[in-house]
Amino acid sequence: MERRDTDEQDDAGLARRVLDDGRYLVLASADGDGNPWPTPVWFARDGRELVWVSRRGTRHSTNVARRSAVGIVVFETPAPVDGRPRAVYAEATAGEVPDTDRDRCLAIFDRCSRAEGLGPWTVDRVVAPAELRLYRAVVSRFFVLEPDRDVRREVDLGL
Repeated sequence: MERRDTDEQDDAGLARRVLDDGRYLVLASADGDGNPWPTPVWFARDGRELVWVSRRGTRHSTNVARRSAVGIVVFETPAPVDGRPRAVYAEATAGEVPDTDRDRCLAIFDRCSRAEGLGPWTVDRVVAPAELRLYRAVVSRFFVLEPDRDVRREVDLGL
């Protein structure tokens, strides 16, 4: 069956809605031996950049420090039961935000936190002696599931 341009536009629209409305992503990381570990984290997004805060000693933070390649899924909650899962899958590179990008990434996280009524995020919350650090994933490829099939297809979000 040949794909139509409208299918691709529908896929991109679905993916943008899920990402815009999503508040948690599931971060799939792996340790140095390849042992997988999925973790839900509250996130903020700007384009292809997904930003969150975590403690350095958590399993997912340690994994990301050792192996930056991650998988991500953001799904609509509550999940509809009308036949088509509404989720976005992503391949990305993740890591702790370097000092040179901290202010910009913190502004992304702060803006989303305030919009959700969760209060402000300032630099003192993500640098020593605070326990939390700022992390980000830069997405290289986005995917959605084909309707009625468990087959992922890449989607261009125009980001």
